[in-house]
Parts: sequence; structure tokens; C-alpha cells
Amino acid sequence: MKVTDHIKNAKKTLFSLEVLPPLRDETIQNLFSHMDPLMEFKPPFVDVTYHREEFIYKRRENGLLERITVRKRPGTVGICAAIMNRYHVDTVPHIICGGFTKSETENALIDLDYLGVENVLVLRGDAIKSEPRFVPHEEGHPYALDLLQQVKSMNNGVYLDEEIESRTKTNFCVGVAGYPEKHMEAPNLKTDIYYLKKKVEAGADYVVTQMFFDNQKFFQFVEMCRAEGINVPIIPGMKPITTTSHLTVLPQIFHLDLPEALSKELLKCKNNKDARQVGIEWAIQQSKELMEYGVPCLHYYSMGKSYSVRKIAEALF
Repeated sequence: MKVTDHIKNAKKTLFSLEVLPPLRDETIQNLFSHMDPLMEFKPPFVDVTYHREEFIYKRRENGLLERITVRKRPGTVGICAAIMNRYHVDTVPHIICGGFTKSETENALIDLDYLGVENVLVLRGDAIKSEPRFVPHEEGHPYALDLLQQVKSMNNGVYLDEEIESRTKTNFCVGVAGYPEKHMEAPNLKTDIYYLKKKVEAGADYVVTQMFFDNQKFFQFVEMCRAEGINVPIIPGMKPITTTSHLTVLPQIFHLDLPEALSKELLKCKNNKDARQVGIEWAIQQSKELMEYGVPCLHYYSMGKSYSVRKIAEALF
């Protein structure tokens, strides 16, 4: 079922989560052990991220450079199939621009369509550590809007090879990302929303946001979107703080602000256990306020750790 259909049929705020594929040296059981404690709360869909291959260049004795992979996760397509088979739940694979050619994207979408996956979240993706800025594949897409248009073209039966006579139409529900505190490369929030509207006009079916810790910023973001004619569902993305280091790491990596009240509580923490409890309590209160506001779904970035998300779900769902 499509994410938008789940939202349309829901009688209350939905619970969903995002998971990371296991690392290359891990088994699928690592992922299942994380998901098992959360599935009793019946998420209608589960997002599965995609992480680009990361590599370094090492100089060989002959002077040539050898490309060595230092980080890679198993394929998102296969992980989606495994989750669907085990839990009988809809999956939302992330499809990114970085590292993909248009042909590889088309093949991945065909595989997902074969599996019965009806949802995708299209993202530009971030630069890898060896790049000072995002660099698209020379045969790929530079922006999420371009990737979205390819998915929508396939939904209309239009593939890269125009000579194919018999075209099967895909039927993907397409989500895109929104940033309540703007994307780090956007000059301001209004401009960021301008480009978000372009994605909706191109056929995006819903928006899921980057994490935030100040609900007022989410409310302002929604109001600005509605004022610009963006009327698709907007799902807030949530992440419970789990370590004292998040006080500085999250603003640095995700370019967001932590409310003063939350920062003060974290500064009092003596260890990660204390910080995790603060994170749980903050997320519960934040989630309650969002539910009262009428959000269609609360989407939790679990980051491979189920304890905090489970405690939050126990209090809310």
C-alpha cells in the first residue's frame, strides 16, 4: 500500500521508522534484532536508507593510484525484500542521486516494482567524505528534482530506451525531503521551500522532514509550505538524543539548532545513560505536541538502536 493511502485510511497519528541496512560484515539478523522490539507498534511502513560507497585512493609501488572501498552497506533493494518477507509491512527504499547513473536508477526501480514495492523516497544525497562538496555521477542526476522526474516518467511508462515498444507503467508513491531549518546549502528557508514546491509540482506525493527538536520551527515550516500551495502530507522526522555528544555532533552534521531548554538538560548529564533518558522524555513531549497539532504520522530515525524509540512508542502508541 502507498504511504499516502496509509495516511488517508488512518484514524489516528501513525508510527513509522527509518532503519539502516546492516554493514557489509554484519548479517540480516543484526537488522531484525533492532526491528523486532518495534514491530509490535505496527508501523504501516518502514524506510530503508541507502549509503553510498566510500573509498580512498592508495598509491601503489608503480606510482598508480588504487581505489579501495572503505565503507559499503548491502543493497537497499534486497533489504526491503527481506523486511517485507519477515514482517509483511510496506517498505520505503531511499533512492539517491549520488553514485548512480540514470540507467542504474532505472534498473533499481524495475527491481523494486517486481518486488511489489510501491513507495520510494527520492533524495539527492550527501557528499562522501573524500569530496569537498556533492558531485553527481557524470551519467546521473545532479538534483532530487531530476530523480523525481525519472520516477514519475516510469510511472507513465516512459523509460530511458525510447525504442522499447511495450512499456510497463510503474506505480510508485514518491516522497521527498523537507527541512524545517532549511537545507544547509540553501540561502534561506523561503528559497528552500521554493524548490520544495517545484518537487511537489513535479509529482511528489508527500514530504518527510529532517529531524528537528523545536516544534515551533516545524509549525512555521508547515505554515510557509501551505502558504506556497504545498498541500501534500508533511510528516515530521524525529530523532531521540541518545548520547551526550549529540549536543555538539547533531548541530555540526545536520546544521540544526537545539533548544536552550534541551541543551541545559543535556549539560547536566553525567553519562550517556542520563542523556538517553533526557532524549526519551524530550521526544515524548515533542511527539505529544505534534500529535495534538494533527500530524499524519510520526517518523522516527532509529539509527540502528531500538531502545529509545521503543520507550517513546510505549508512551504514545
